[in-house]
Formats: sequence, C-alpha cells, structure tokens
Amino acid sequence: MRTVDRLIVRAPADPMFDAAADVERWPERLAHYRWVRFNERRPGGGIVEMAAVRPFGPLSWPVWWESEMWIDPPRREVRYRHVRGITTGMEVVWSVVPRGPQETEVTIVHTWTGPDWPLIRVPAAEWVIGPVFVHGIASRTLAGLARVVEAAHG
Repeated sequence: MRTVDRLIVRAPADPMFDAAADVERWPERLAHYRWVRFNERRPGGGIVEMAAVRPFGPLSWPVWWESEMWIDPPRREVRYRHVRGITTGMEVVWSVVPRGPQETEVTIVHTWTGPDWPLIRVPAAEWVIGPVFVHGIASRTLAGLARVVEAAHG
C-alpha cells in the first residue's frame, strides 16, 4: 500500500516544516487529533503516540498508533516508522520543499505491506486502511497545518 498526499502551501518552507515537526501541538491546531505525546524523547525525535478520529458523516472512528519519529531539519523531512497499533511497520515521510519565497510543496508518503492478517492483508491495506483511514487522516492533517501556517504568514 502506498498513499501520497501533496499540497502547495502559500507560505515559506521553514514555518511549514516547523508545524509538521511540532507534533505535540497538533491537537490544539487540528480538531481531528485527540492527543499526541512523546513516550520517549531522543535528540531529533523519539517514540510518539498519536490518536485521531476519522469522521464518517456524523460518526467519528477513533484510531491510535505509536511511531518512532526522526526529524531531519537540513532535508526538511519528518520520518516515522509505526511500531505499535494496527499499522505496525508503516513507513511515513513528510517532505517540505520550498518552491519560492512564499510557496512550499508538502508531500506525505505512507508505505506499508498491510496488517499481519492471512489472506486479507493486501486487500485490507489497499482497499480500506490506506485510502479510507490513512489518506482520510493525512489529507486533513496536511490541509489543517497548511491553514495554520498560511494564516500566520499571510
């Protein structure tokens, strides 16, 4: 399974990268995040626990995962490897690329072989978890952070 979410943000790259890397502030900035907390801090990242909801009309489906996180400021990348939860083994890369002084391209790529479920592993990942849950949450996260950064940087 591979999902790609991409957005052009009308703001400089550095504040967008800072917003992407500052995961502990996501719940105050993004209504669909229930909590984000570091269970272990390390220089440049650590083990981070995240919980969000995926809305389906009036209903909200709760999701939770724990990831090893690395922040790479020179490359403007934030990387994750999911270590607990249904998406264990998923690799995630946020890339923040300047396209001009006031324009930034942000791409989130999720790759995963699927849950450890015999026979339905690939269909579950490619037909449900990836397009419905991963894309549904990642696209909201990216759009929400873009709104925050654009509002702060005109």
